[in-house]
Amino acid sequence: MRSRLYFLLPDVASARATANELLLARIEDRHMHFLAPRGTDLGELHEANFLYKTDMVHGAGIGLMVGSFGGLALGVFVFLMPPKGVTLQLVTILITTVIAALLGAWIASLAGTQVPNSRLNVFKDDIAHGKILLIVDVPSRRAEWLRETILKRHPEVSAKDMESSTLAFP
Repeated sequence: MRSRLYFLLPDVASARATANELLLARIEDRHMHFLAPRGTDLGELHEANFLYKTDMVHGAGIGLMVGSFGGLALGVFVFLMPPKGVTLQLVTILITTVIAALLGAWIASLAGTQVPNSRLNVFKDDIAHGKILLIVDVPSRRAEWLRETILKRHPEVSAKDMESSTLAFP
């Protein structure tokens, strides 16, 4: 399991210094994602991609859940009241549930790409005022130590939040 740490950084120089500190702590570059105001040149730092910036993953999860329940209800309805002259098997319920779940996840993830990430709403004002958000996924066993180390060595950095036991995928 990995934990997701959020750090607010005042400028690009501080972002580079913090990234270097994390690299020295053996956190791979691919686990660090920076979110800055539009037009900010981050240089070699990895900008957060659309999976971090949008609610695509959250939307897919909701769509999967809603689609599953809708497909289950539809499957039960069709099974109990089949069209005249048609004999349906119990597998009909499973098939409609799976199809509706996949369809729901796909549609909701497409809608989620148009919505900003709801987890990042608390950082919206800080980013608008020029700060840089660092999102870093670290092994759970090292999360607290890394957080304390970064805050001790970089007093200009503020740690806003920590999500424990997140999946490595955004």
